[in-house]
Amino acid sequence: MGAGYTILNDLAITGKYVLDNYNSEQQKQKQKQTNCEQQQEEETTMKKGKTVVNRVLVVDCDVHQGDGTAQFGSFGNRFFTLSIHCESNYPHPKVARSTYDIGLPDGCSDEEYLQTLRDSVTAAFEEVQPDLVLYDAGVDIYKDDPLGRLLVTEDGIRQRDRWVLDTCVTKGIPVAAVIGGGYYSKHKHKDKDEGMDALARRHAIVHEEAAYVW
Repeated sequence: MGAGYTILNDLAITGKYVLDNYNSEQQKQKQKQTNCEQQQEEETTMKKGKTVVNRVLVVDCDVHQGDGTAQFGSFGNRFFTLSIHCESNYPHPKVARSTYDIGLPDGCSDEEYLQTLRDSVTAAFEEVQPDLVLYDAGVDIYKDDPLGRLLVTEDGIRQRDRWVLDTCVTKGIPVAAVIGGGYYSKHKHKDKDEGMDALARRHAIVHEEAAYVW
């Protein structure tokens, strides 16, 4: 189930799959089904840091509220969503509720956006203690995005992506990032290729910052 332009919600599907197949109870069941030799091998692997995921946090930085993801619920208090979005933007009304909904005012600048990001993500990390972060790096927060309503620059997007990824790595939390929303104005870019190239460059920022952090 998705919302807006989304047909399938990759974040929720990924979260559900990981929680169903990599939680601590699932790992215990797998160990019971193996013979003694295999169990000993698995225990050794666990000591080496086998992945166990009991709590997933979605950090959704698309300019629109992550209502589609929020509608999935918490999967038994294991799936948490943080949506940092433009409050006046789609959807209206905001019926679905994320675990944390952070609504920003129209015209929000780099400084205000980044401070809100740091405060809200830090608080969510402390409360949730996630085993995995799924990061939606939407670029429709860009100042010239026709559907955005915020005034975040490309440098602000870069600082955002680097901070989120670096914070996860520093805390030892596995993180997977996906590109989110992003649009270009046909009126501003009369050359379609020019507009698409500029949008693609903004989407590439999260990949560049991932390469930098790692």
